[in-house]
Amino acid sequence: MKEMSDTAPSNPGANLPELSVSELAQAVKRTMETTFDRVRVRGELGRVLIAKSGHLYVDLKDENATISTVMWKGNVAALAFKPEEGLEVVAEGRLSTYPGRSQYQLIAERMAPAGVGALLAQLEKLKKKLAAEGLFGAERKKAIPFLPRTIGVVTSPTGAVIRDILHRLGERFPCRVLLWPVLVQGQEAAGQVARAIEGFNKLQGDLRPDVLIVARGGGSIEDLWAFNEEIVVRAAAASAIPLISAVGHETDTTLIDFASDLRAPTPTGAAEKAVPVRAELIQRITTIDGRLKNSLIRGLDKRRTELRAASGRLPRLETLFQIPQQRFDRASEKLASALLSNTRAAQSKLDRIAARLRPEALGQDVARRREKLALSSARIAPAMARNLLNHRKHLEASARMLESLSHKSVLARGFVMVQREDGTLVRAAKDLSRGDAVELTFADASQRAVIDPAETPPPPSAEPAKPKPKPKPAGQGDLF
Repeated sequence: MKEMSDTAPSNPGANLPELSVSELAQAVKRTMETTFDRVRVRGELGRVLIAKSGHLYVDLKDENATISTVMWKGNVAALAFKPEEGLEVVAEGRLSTYPGRSQYQLIAERMAPAGVGALLAQLEKLKKKLAAEGLFGAERKKAIPFLPRTIGVVTSPTGAVIRDILHRLGERFPCRVLLWPVLVQGQEAAGQVARAIEGFNKLQGDLRPDVLIVARGGGSIEDLWAFNEEIVVRAAAASAIPLISAVGHETDTTLIDFASDLRAPTPTGAAEKAVPVRAELIQRITTIDGRLKNSLIRGLDKRRTELRAASGRLPRLETLFQIPQQRFDRASEKLASALLSNTRAAQSKLDRIAARLRPEALGQDVARRREKLALSSARIAPAMARNLLNHRKHLEASARMLESLSHKSVLARGFVMVQREDGTLVRAAKDLSRGDAVELTFADASQRAVIDPAETPPPPSAEPAKPKPKPKPAGQGDLF
């Protein structure tokens, strides 16, 4: 036995076969899949990723360990719920390895919710508490100003969020932006965000923003937890300045989204909701301006047409003054003779009274009365003369006004008034026919005429008969 031990090989594992890395990895894979061909695992979802291929990649974890889990596209389509970070689930499948990284993973074929995780349970409890206080009520929401002059942004100064916001604001409608730098992750983040919102609300004058944007990029539920803190939610709800929340991606939801006046899916979307597009506003104003001008032009044309139609239905000026003019002429002709008649009648009456008086019978009293009567007669005559003079002046002024409005002033400038024999006024040439007798009124006198009389052709004979002179109406001159 001793000799045999002396001749035995010094390395006890020298007889083991040599394996390549791939062979060993495949052997481990077979062993794991054979030993754990069916398992059920309970845990909380950590990282959740649905690839473009449709496969689901999640981290299934508890307080002490984490295992990578994969679910293929066909099984993902059969899920009855949406996998979200922090949700506690029960996954059923088999263990396998990924030789490329020398790690094991769970190939899940089924997955169902097992309950809400610790973080989600805490979040739901706080959400119910704040909702009961009315912090999420729609009546508390404030309208976002249409065109803010200053925008306050609460975010990290070094991340891509502020650059995305500034870039989109510059494209749509450049305006002044005030940045309040804060931490957006970690234990101090919630306090800094709350103090930033309160600080913006304390600003006065031109520095006070018209709208606030609280923004952060995407991340896990732990990364975004600062925006679920009660101090941040209460600061957002108490803000007198309209606030837009843009925390995480479109699928991420935090409690500040419920307390804010408007939620944007991304920080870039918040910039789009804060300001309109300047080019679209210019185009809209230009369109409205053109429509306003066209409307004014159409309105003026319509009023002009209506005015012309109304003026065409109004009577002519001569027609309006015909009857008053005739009345004035008659009154002016009778006024002088009426005044003289009244004066003569008064004088005659006075003479008759004076003749009946006898000086010898009346004595001195009658003489005094006669003197008084003579004196009264002497006073009446000048008064009547003055009254007559005043009437004459008024008549002359009325005559001058009538003459200025009369058609005679038009005739004095070379125009002629054409009337038929019955006295009707001829206004257009189409109203006359060949052979009509008319009266032409000039400024100084009137003449009668015949419109284009028809000539009688001469009778057939050796010598043409001389045309007989046309009979002229009495008092008509030769117009041609």
